[in-house]
Amino acid sequence: MRAGDRLPPLEIPVTRTLIVAGAIASRDYQDVHHDPELARQKGTPDIFMNILTTNGLVGRYVTDHFGPTAVLRKVSIRLGAPNHPGDTMVLTGSVEETDGGTAVVRVTGTNGLGTHVTGTVTVTLPAEEATP
Repeated sequence: MRAGDRLPPLEIPVTRTLIVAGAIASRDYQDVHHDPELARQKGTPDIFMNILTTNGLVGRYVTDHFGPTAVLRKVSIRLGAPNHPGDTMVLTGSVEETDGGTAVVRVTGTNGLGTHVTGTVTVTLPAEEATP
């Protein structure tokens, strides 16, 4: 792992089931995450993914790349365009900096509306896995 390394893109189909399951799993019962009619009444075209689901997907993206021994130390994200059912979110990332077995990875997730998420993830690896 070196500064400048790029992670391969990950395409995530944004399904109604993913949005609702993520909201339930994170105990976010706001109607905009599960009830299309109430979401429309509040000015959005459909239900949309909550930040906790996005946060989990960003973490998964990084640990999928670095492997099961990777430990997330910090995840800092900012949301933009919503993830609605029927779209696809594409996560991309690059290693911004490294310090021994720790790396800071910049992650961006885009969808058909634009940029859904931007942020950084600090991850550590055991010493024997951190060196190329």
